[in-house]
Amino acid sequence: MSQPIVGYQSDNHIATITMNDPKTLNAFSTALKEAMMDALDKADKDADVRVIVLQGSNNNFSSGGHIGEMLENGMESEALLAKLDFMLREVAEVSLKLRSIHKPIIAKLEGAVAGAGMNLALTCDFRIAADNAKFVQAFVNIGLIPDAGGIYLLNQLIGAAKTTELVMLGNKLKAEDVARLNLVNEVVSADELDASVQALATRLSQLPGKALSSMKHMINVHAFGGLNEALDMEVEQQNMMAVTDDFKEGITAFMEKRKPVYQGK
Repeated sequence: MSQPIVGYQSDNHIATITMNDPKTLNAFSTALKEAMMDALDKADKDADVRVIVLQGSNNNFSSGGHIGEMLENGMESEALLAKLDFMLREVAEVSLKLRSIHKPIIAKLEGAVAGAGMNLALTCDFRIAADNAKFVQAFVNIGLIPDAGGIYLLNQLIGAAKTTELVMLGNKLKAEDVARLNLVNEVVSADELDASVQALATRLSQLPGKALSSMKHMINVHAFGGLNEALDMEVEQQNMMAVTDDFKEGITAFMEKRKPVYQGK
């Protein structure tokens, strides 16, 4: 019997949600998104759950957007634009859901933490990374802009200068690099990751839940009050990028595994 694309387990007041599409390194397809929203709803409504852990299977968090699904209707501009718009709105729903749940959410990060995967991790309340985690804002490499609230979240967490560097250059970052930027709470060895996440989740589960909920609500108001508007702007801007020659070149080069040649058009 095949495993579900998103696993769910609850034990000792801790719900663990596992993205499980190892062939794509847990890329965000429509199927994964829908299953994740169901799992998040379940954890949100379960009064016995006090903490949520979000992780990926096979030692990877997430490679980001599902390129195969994006291109499933072909490269013709109208079909591609419609699919991209739909997928952007899907991943935006997950970002909003992660903030609207007034329970602490821990992102357990290892392997690929890329694109939308990185940005959804930034939406969580805590991030613990294994030293083998690799982070990248990969969007510029195919002529797009960050989704899942990426630019907004980075601006809130590290300011405009470093945000500009990360999203415009699209450099790959090691766990130690993101730790220096204060984008993760802790970096541990891969062997220690499970224990470290479990220790934090257990500690949080033993704290006063109503106080934690109130704190998250206040943090949302003061630090993330503009997230909804930012996500709407992403869709608008991404739709503009989707009809450019540079995007077509970027995505074609990606599929052909070659370096793109951009013309600024």
